[in-house]
Amino acid sequence: MQAAINAVHDQALRYEDTDWPAILALYGLLARITANPILKLNRAVAAAMVHGPATGLEMLSGLADELGDHHRLHPVRGHLHEIAGDRESAIAEFRAADAATMSIPERNYLTTKAARLAELDVE
Repeated sequence: MQAAINAVHDQALRYEDTDWPAILALYGLLARITANPILKLNRAVAAAMVHGPATGLEMLSGLADELGDHHRLHPVRGHLHEIAGDRESAIAEFRAADAATMSIPERNYLTTKAARLAELDVE
């Protein structure tokens, strides 16, 4: 199933061409096999791309209990808040992700992302 999800991603020439409904359907099938919290995180992203960020954010509620301090939850929430137009929440999530990751390149990306969103609030 995961290979099929990756294949759908690979078929898209551009991000905008991604077949999110197919990916969401495949995650739905995979969810029948496993209750892995990272799968739930990825499924929430696919659902957000199909049904809107509010759906994805709703699916993420309570997932922190399963993921603990896993650093991927914050940037996903940040991204969904950003596409929902809630920059303050997005900035807070990107900053929380920045504090949680041990990867310097990832930290640099998250710091820059939060700073760019904060600049938009000033304009």
